[in-house]
Amino acid sequence: MTTVAQNTPGKQSNAGAVTPTTDAELESLLAAAQSAAAPLAALRPAERAKLLDAVADALDAAAGQLVPVAQRETRLAEVRLRGELKRTTFQLRLFGELLRDGGYLDARIDHADADWPMGAPRPDIRRVLAPSGPVVVFAASNFPFAFSVAGGDTASALAAGSPVLLKAHSGHPGLSLLTAKVVASALAAAGAPEGTFALITGTAAGAAALRDPRIKAGAFTGSIPGGRALFDIASSRPEPIPFFGELGSNNPVFVTEAAAAERGPEIAEAFVGSFTLGAGQFCTKPGTLFVPADSGLVDALRDAVLPPAMPLLNDRIQSGYVEGLQGLQSNRRLNVLAQGTDPLADPPSPTLLLTTATDMLAEPHALQAECFGPTAVVVAYDDESQLPLIAETFEGQLTATIHGTDSCRVDGLAEILARKAGRVLWNQWSTGVSVTYAQQHGGPYPATTAAGSTSVGTAAIERFLRPVAYQGFPQHLLPEALREENPLGVPRLVDGRREN
Repeated sequence: MTTVAQNTPGKQSNAGAVTPTTDAELESLLAAAQSAAAPLAALRPAERAKLLDAVADALDAAAGQLVPVAQRETRLAEVRLRGELKRTTFQLRLFGELLRDGGYLDARIDHADADWPMGAPRPDIRRVLAPSGPVVVFAASNFPFAFSVAGGDTASALAAGSPVLLKAHSGHPGLSLLTAKVVASALAAAGAPEGTFALITGTAAGAAALRDPRIKAGAFTGSIPGGRALFDIASSRPEPIPFFGELGSNNPVFVTEAAAAERGPEIAEAFVGSFTLGAGQFCTKPGTLFVPADSGLVDALRDAVLPPAMPLLNDRIQSGYVEGLQGLQSNRRLNVLAQGTDPLADPPSPTLLLTTATDMLAEPHALQAECFGPTAVVVAYDDESQLPLIAETFEGQLTATIHGTDSCRVDGLAEILARKAGRVLWNQWSTGVSVTYAQQHGGPYPATTAAGSTSVGTAAIERFLRPVAYQGFPQHLLPEALREENPLGVPRLVDGRREN
């Protein structure tokens, strides 16, 4: 049976806090995860798909229990939470479809060739992706379903065949516990190996799990300081392991002169909606908007109707937001462009700050600081030639956006942004992150600690797989995906040609 940690880690006090996982309990859970790794990996992909479907079905059935708890702990509206839960179960089922297809295994077969043109005979070599082993996942606060207990990291790791230790986020402890029980019960009923999934709680337990040699990868969504601290732990172990952290992003938006002239009011209205969506607590919130100084967009944003104040997720995020906004407002290069009546209150009303391209170039690091909440910076530029220079000053980003027209000459800007960000958008807004086959949710540091990976979309499974090549092995000892008869029917590359 797959279990949430029994009794103590799964026990919630009358005050709502969850008791931290003890050292003894963590040892038991790590041992169980290690024991589960081989039998979970041995399941055929379609069998693991059934596990994911079972979890999705159980979460859908438990929505009436889960959503009210989420409302109490996160201050998010019911409609938002139900939509997020639907996204969560959708991505579990989408990974199931990926498993049934089998192409994710990237199976490759090179038959022996005595006349291989390299100048020496080629041996029989067969390569496939295999599960990396137990994973520790650190849940996020801003998406209590989609990036939490049963979120994308958990779904992709389980799909890969890697057991998961889920470190619960302190921002929604009751929801984490309840969701974990649903997940664990569904996995157990579907026949998952014991130790496939477990919940752990407490900062110390999370760090200890990441240090443990039985853990083979880590995943995290949160702040730059927290993510960097965990990344350093993963990197400094005697056996360093991959750590897939999503840390921070400003998500700049560049509006060309032609786009501003053609649809300036529309862009202004959509920008306000995007940077305040979810009270500005999306990791893809557009934090900086570049507009032509003489276009009228600055005036349109100054006169824009900002939405009413919305509560932030918890007291910790509220205090961090106030500190961040105060830091920006104290910078002499920034002025208030538009602001609600209570920008520092709880809940805070939205704020737009204004600066110039010249000032941005003079102090980019300070003016591009992420402010997690309903604040953004508008930058007025004098000439489009300034935009590539400014784009070069940005650190790694999750997204970057250009609003232009088909006649705009922005090739150079687009090339720079493609180097800076994992997803580059044209005339759209970054706050929509669809769960798809082609999605890329990651970018150069500090957006993430692994620019070559994504935490959203089916390619996220690649984080928890590693390639293994078999040379000269007899058929009966090969993984099924590499055998001549291809019993799984998976797509393969055979002697350089696509099969199936």
